[in-house]
Amino acid sequence: MSDLPETPERIIAPVPRITIQAFCETAETAGLIEAAGDDRRMQKAHIKVQMGGGPAAVEAYRHAPTPNVVIIETQGAKAKPLECLDALAEVCDPGTKVIVIGHVNDVSLYRQFIQRGVSDYLIAPVEPLSLIVALSDLFTAPGVKPVGRTIAVFGVRGGIGASTVAHNLAWSIARGQGTQTVIADLDIAHGTASLNFNQDPPQGIAEAVFAPERLDAALVERLLSKCSDNLSLLSAPASLDRTIDVSEAAFDGLVDHLRAAVPCIVLDVPHQWSAWTKRVLVGADEILIVAGPDLASLRNAKNLFTALQAGRPNDRRPRIILNGVGVPKRPEIGAADFAKALEAPLFASLPFEPALFGAAANNGQMIAEIQPGAKAAEIFSDLAAALLGRPETRRARGTLLEPFLEPLRARLARRKAS
Repeated sequence: MSDLPETPERIIAPVPRITIQAFCETAETAGLIEAAGDDRRMQKAHIKVQMGGGPAAVEAYRHAPTPNVVIIETQGAKAKPLECLDALAEVCDPGTKVIVIGHVNDVSLYRQFIQRGVSDYLIAPVEPLSLIVALSDLFTAPGVKPVGRTIAVFGVRGGIGASTVAHNLAWSIARGQGTQTVIADLDIAHGTASLNFNQDPPQGIAEAVFAPERLDAALVERLLSKCSDNLSLLSAPASLDRTIDVSEAAFDGLVDHLRAAVPCIVLDVPHQWSAWTKRVLVGADEILIVAGPDLASLRNAKNLFTALQAGRPNDRRPRIILNGVGVPKRPEIGAADFAKALEAPLFASLPFEPALFGAAANNGQMIAEIQPGAKAAEIFSDLAAALLGRPETRRARGTLLEPFLEPLRARLARRKAS
């Protein structure tokens, strides 16, 4: 039977461009399948739901070709599921995969289904994400490495520091978590990733976006600029030689190639609201929203939550970071009030430290390289661990050692006093 739904340790691969037809016996199952069809991972698939169960499927395919996947709901022995599957086998085209949704948890029945070539057997009621897992697994070859995780970073207004957060996050994932990571700068006209990482690559993301017919794994590999052992950069040209009018699906192929090659991809999404930016955000495995402690940021964050929710019904809500907190003499919305108004917890608040962030930007370095013990560096480290579903080892280690360090501190204090 199907694997468990998506977890922090496992990312569900998007379902490929296939046709799926479902024949249901209950309105509840039909509704669940339709809900699954609205999920972002089903974006490329075409799904059609109708009633009638197995007999309707057999009748439908007597004089019509079968789709890539047929989903049959059966309510038990009275529906004669085995006889129905035998009849369906006579009209199914070679290569068609069959998923059965049943209401009986019977291992013997499951084995008989598998013997007849059924690809998977799910027990009703089926959660949309469980069905998506089953469909995804049908087209994932055994032994293929897991699909990479995409993390989209987006600022609720211009100049809020989202790119700085994205770059430091990618660096922390690569360095602190030991995970191969790509930072992809999607701001083709004004991207700053190459400056922040002190790189000057001759090629970058524009070559992939403006010539999609040339896009393949080899080209993507050539476009990546190596920043460190685990971190690579897909830079933006930051040129105004041409206007940037790309289609809604302009980045789909590039992201697919990166997901197949790298465990983690951080997408630095520019602050603009277009068809392609919305598509990139909705399609990401994790979304990190960067806001400021002000009314405009709060309004924009609330609007963004609403806009993304419809396309991500089975996903975690975006994580929120307040940036530039504590500007002297500036009235601010407190973190608790911001979270209450947004009806969502904040992950962290980055302090206003212009000297530290300015030095890092001018030197082409990350915060942890300039000042490893800075609060901001710790926040990026914790965020990297949280997004990968790993424990925050830095804090855990400090907590465990605390009882042993306290006596040593006391002895040192007594020596200084004497």
